[in-house]
Amino acid sequence: MRQFFRMLLLALVLLTVALVSALTAMRFAIHGREVTIPKVVGMTPLEAERAVAASGLEVVVERQFYSPDIPEGRIMSQVPLPGVKVRRGWSVRVAQSLGPQRVAIPDVTGESERVAELNVRRRGLDLGSIAQVNLPDAPADQVVSQSPPAKASGVSVPKINLLVSRGPEPAVYVVPNFVGQPLGSVTLALQDAGMKIGKVSVAPAAPTTDAQPAAPSEPPPQPGAASMIVTQNPAPGQKIVAGAAVSFEVR
Repeated sequence: MRQFFRMLLLALVLLTVALVSALTAMRFAIHGREVTIPKVVGMTPLEAERAVAASGLEVVVERQFYSPDIPEGRIMSQVPLPGVKVRRGWSVRVAQSLGPQRVAIPDVTGESERVAELNVRRRGLDLGSIAQVNLPDAPADQVVSQSPPAKASGVSVPKINLLVSRGPEPAVYVVPNFVGQPLGSVTLALQDAGMKIGKVSVAPAAPTTDAQPAAPSEPPPQPGAASMIVTQNPAPGQKIVAGAAVSFEVR
C-alpha cells in the first residue's frame, strides 16, 4: 500500500511539473512576441519606419493637419501611445504635420459641384464631405455653402466641405384610381400633370371552362387609346413625385 501511495505522489508531481511547463510555454507564446511601442512623435515617417522596423511594427500615416508649431513633414501624434505593449505586426497610426497654413481657402460658392471640386484640388486641397439639400431659391447642383469659409485662416485640415443645392422640392401627387378608364384619356391627364407613362402591357385573357380545341396561335393584341385599364402601378392613393412614371395593364 505504501508503494502505491509513493507512485501516486510521483504521478501528481510529474503532472504538476507538466502543467507548469505548459503554462510557461503558453505564456511565452502569447507574450514572447509582444513589443513596446516607441515614441515616434517629432520624427518623419521614414525615421519612424526605421525606428519600429526592428520591433516588427509598421507606421501608417492616416491624417495630415496644418500646424504652426510642428515643422512640415513631422509626426504630430500617434496611436497607440509610447510604452504600450502590442503584438508584432501591429500598425502605429500617426498624424503628420503640413506646417503652417500657406494655401488660401478659395470661394467656391455659386459654382457647380464639379467646378468647385476642380477649384479645390487645383490648390492642393482635398474635398471633404458633400451634403445636399433642397432649396427653392438655388438651382440644382450649385454650391450654396462651404466649410471652412473663403479666405479662412487657422485652418487645421486641408479639406473643404460643401453644401450643394438639389433645387426646389419636387411636387408630390396622390395617384388617383385609373382602373376602368381608357388608356388614351389617362395618358393625356398624366402628361398634363407632368407625369410619365411607364410600361403598358395587355392583361392575359381569362381561361374558358368549355372543353374546346385550342385555337391557332395569334399575335397578342397591342394596347391602344381605347384599351381599358385593369390594373395600375403605383396603386391608387400612393404618393409620387413629379416626373414619375405610372404603369398599366389593359384589355
